[in-house]
Amino acid sequence: MADTTHSQDSARRFPKLNAWGVTLVLLLLIAVFDTPQFTPTLTFLIEALAGTAPFILFAVLAVAYLKASGSENLLAKAFSGNQARMMVMAALLGGLSPFCSCEVIPFIAALLAVGAPLGAVMAFWLASPLMDPAMFAITSGTLGWEFATAKALSAIGLGVLGGFGTMLFANTPVFSNPLRERPAVGGCCGVKEPFSGTPVWRFWQASERSAVFKDTALENALFLLKWLTLAYVIEAMMLAYVPAEMIAGLLGGEGIWPILMGALVGAPAYLNGYAAVPLVDALLAQGMAPGAAMSFVIAGGVSCIPAAIAVWALVKPKVFIAYLGYALIGSVIAGMIWQAIA
Repeated sequence: MADTTHSQDSARRFPKLNAWGVTLVLLLLIAVFDTPQFTPTLTFLIEALAGTAPFILFAVLAVAYLKASGSENLLAKAFSGNQARMMVMAALLGGLSPFCSCEVIPFIAALLAVGAPLGAVMAFWLASPLMDPAMFAITSGTLGWEFATAKALSAIGLGVLGGFGTMLFANTPVFSNPLRERPAVGGCCGVKEPFSGTPVWRFWQASERSAVFKDTALENALFLLKWLTLAYVIEAMMLAYVPAEMIAGLLGGEGIWPILMGALVGAPAYLNGYAAVPLVDALLAQGMAPGAAMSFVIAGGVSCIPAAIAVWALVKPKVFIAYLGYALIGSVIAGMIWQAIA
């Protein structure tokens, strides 16, 4: 906002120090207690940020342009109308979009910034990390086109479940006022109130609008960079220190229990869709239940820790819990259906 109190400034600075501080502490711990792993961790972080940079840049510039031109209200209107159709379209687009769990966060930040309905955002949010054309090709080549098709349909179904669930309960305390207070998280909505009236597409001809563009772009860039940096450091640590054998040992057997365990283990254990394919292939060869494999990849793809950190930064805890709840419920349903079919 244009007028900011001292307490608000302090609240805004603290989370920035907190996020960067946690990242620094984690890197220092690796450097002190596992020095050989420090360089691979930094390499992983740099490569991950470089891969995500185009998506971050697009989101940052898009939101800044919307703010500076005053056209964000027009974009918000595009997410109005028939909400049922909107949920289905968001889930379909999410299930077909080529974004991983972390790469989708900048786009979600942009949608939330312009006031898109939370149900449509939730549908896209849940479906997007689970499938894309390249992942479908890799999954079908290793696990079979049946499994890949079932996962793609599960991604769309999960998005529809979350979207309609959020829409139906939009007026309940869970989903009312869903976003965190921007001064408390360093926000991604820009630093000034949106312009009203007719949009000015050539905003750079007005000094005030140019200032809004610069301020909004900088604020969003720092916001996304700090949270994604922390997310990728945690991802690197999990890949380095969490034994795959330990996860595999919890998912054997048959019946409903492996499906539940697949969802519960997959939710906190980060394995992106590409890394999960060979592991799931090995687990299935060892006798892992097909339904457990499906619940594992669905829950893990949606609720992986790097993506969850960024989700936590954008919405209030009650919405974050609902997001995790959709992931667990949807993954179990998908696992049970696939178990019956397979």
